[in-house]
Amino acid sequence: MSEVGHEVVVGLDASTASRHAAGWAAREAASRRRPLLLAHVFPRPLLELTRSRRSGESESHEPVQQAMRRELNAVVQQCLQIAPGLEIRTEMLSGDPVEVLAGKSEHAELLVVGSSGIGSADLVLVGSTAAELLAHQTGGPVVITRGGDQTGQESPQVVVVGVDGSPNSVRAVDFAFDFASRHRCRLVAVHAWSDLPLDYALAWDLDHDEAHREASELLSRSLAGCAERHPDVAVREVVTVQRPAQALVEASRGAELLVVGSRGRGPARRAVLGSVSHAVVHAAPCTVAVLRG
Repeated sequence: MSEVGHEVVVGLDASTASRHAAGWAAREAASRRRPLLLAHVFPRPLLELTRSRRSGESESHEPVQQAMRRELNAVVQQCLQIAPGLEIRTEMLSGDPVEVLAGKSEHAELLVVGSSGIGSADLVLVGSTAAELLAHQTGGPVVITRGGDQTGQESPQVVVVGVDGSPNSVRAVDFAFDFASRHRCRLVAVHAWSDLPLDYALAWDLDHDEAHREASELLSRSLAGCAERHPDVAVREVVTVQRPAQALVEASRGAELLVVGSRGRGPARRAVLGSVSHAVVHAAPCTVAVLRG
């Protein structure tokens, strides 16, 4: 059996978006040759409100748990249709969904959750759980799926990655190349000028040609190692004067996946996401992977 610590974990809440996330995760787990964990977290207040008592029996949570068990079993069958033979297990847990899933992500290969739709701030999985999960600055990558992903289609798809030279950006580039190689996607690497050092960007005598050259060199250096390790991945480099979030959202239209690094502000509980990560998570029209740390 595969090691539990390297599972692809999906947070489920019985929504359509949640089932879509499970399907995406099943394909990715099969591609990575990792087992899949389907996890549902009952908020403790919900269990308190849904207690039932049968004649002669103690209080029970069985009705709501049985309904979720049926949902989990149905999602297992859905995932096996997508990836026959995939190793899948399920868990029903209780507590704060953010804290429980964040704990699961500490040793997970990926944590996958669903969103309610293109451009919506209303992330599902018990209210804002998905958004709050992204604020945790430890754990594996968080993937927020949206409807209409096209992994597995015969025509080459596109993966977009944001590059700014930071440590998290390096991890994002590695993630993007690995995904593109396994799924036979083309890669579009985007670097915006506003990610240049602040004192340089604010200089009154900024030479735009020189700035563009330095930005192009930074982008090429950031991609070089992964490009050598993945010669099968076709790469297009984009250097732009647009704001980073705008450039990434526009580049991701029609893409299979957008990969970004989180610039979180320390380990504080539910800290604020970096502005670029926050913007693309809510505005990108495709599935988004956020590399935390």
